[in-house]
Amino acid sequence: MLTEEKGYRLLRVWQEAHALTLLVYHVTKKFPREELFGLTSQIRRAAVSVPANIVEGHARHSKKEFVQFLHIANGSLVEVEYYIGLSYDLQYIDQKIAETLSDKRRTVGVLLHKLIFSLMH
Repeated sequence: MLTEEKGYRLLRVWQEAHALTLLVYHVTKKFPREELFGLTSQIRRAAVSVPANIVEGHARHSKKEFVQFLHIANGSLVEVEYYIGLSYDLQYIDQKIAETLSDKRRTVGVLLHKLIFSLMH
């Protein structure tokens, strides 16, 4: 962990999105090897995109641009939601892990929507 706190690191939405990404990486280590360039790569890419877009949007100099990047982050979060369900349906994860991932994803979604709303009003 970096010792210097960056502005985006203070955002709870970034903290939760980062935690979701770490969780996705941990869970997907157990996915079948043949999925390395398939589902494993896709869910990881989508998960990483969420906090990365929060960071990029935070670095912009306008609320409008920040909101635009938050919407992109939300789109990636919806992808993660689908990949969680697909992973469960393929029996790569059990119900408990699917629920843990879904709960974390839901938390990030709520925080994203609240931040978008607060920036727009």
